[in-house]
Amino acid sequence: MNDSSGIRRDIVVCEDKEALSREAAHRFVFLANRKTDADGKFNVALAGGSTPELLYGLLTTSPFRDEIDWTKVHLFFGDERAVPPDHADSNYRMANNTLFMPLALPDTHIHRMPAENYDLDAAARAYEAEMRAHFALPAVDSVPRFDLILLGMGPDGHTASLFPHKPALQEKTRLVVTTEPGLKPFVPRLTLTFPVLDRAENVLFLVAGADKAATLQRVLNGPLDPEALPSQSVAPKEGSLVWLVDRAAMGR
Repeated sequence: MNDSSGIRRDIVVCEDKEALSREAAHRFVFLANRKTDADGKFNVALAGGSTPELLYGLLTTSPFRDEIDWTKVHLFFGDERAVPPDHADSNYRMANNTLFMPLALPDTHIHRMPAENYDLDAAARAYEAEMRAHFALPAVDSVPRFDLILLGMGPDGHTASLFPHKPALQEKTRLVVTTEPGLKPFVPRLTLTFPVLDRAENVLFLVAGADKAATLQRVLNGPLDPEALPSQSVAPKEGSLVWLVDRAAMGR
């Protein structure tokens, strides 16, 4: 179906969070194999949160782990809190415990946001430089094309760390910026920007839980209000946009 902006999106309703995670794992495997068969590299931006955590755990179990050539997978992050990598709130720590370590992935294939850096703007620019080098971007205004970007949606409608009514929503040139959440705790973040999200070949939203239902209805069916509902702004014009949601999040 097309939304009011003309962007095609597919909405897949799963019975619960576990079924949603299993569907996401099947899609991850399919996209990984299709891409590695084509040119030998599968570039992914990971999300934080409890639903992606279930997905990452599944990917380390049979049959999923055995169906992917992990030597060709490169894993980036969509956002990160300004905490050390071993902090309980770190997206990297969660992914490391549930995905990287069980698969014994090499450090050269894991691209961590250095959000513990005291100078967050310097950290954002360093991560942008790392992406530009990895994707061999030909010009300073080029944008990387991820094969897959995983996203969640908060109860306030944010995605990655793109929060309602924050300056990061208007960024058009930088790939990574610093920002602050609109909800407590007010921990600064690093986040990919909309130019990166909208350049992806595949964007997969993972949304579960009744606490998301009212916001999800507004994002999917309400009038466009991207300042208040940043998730509405994700619009990969040359890619696939899929929402995987459980019945609790679909609400009515």
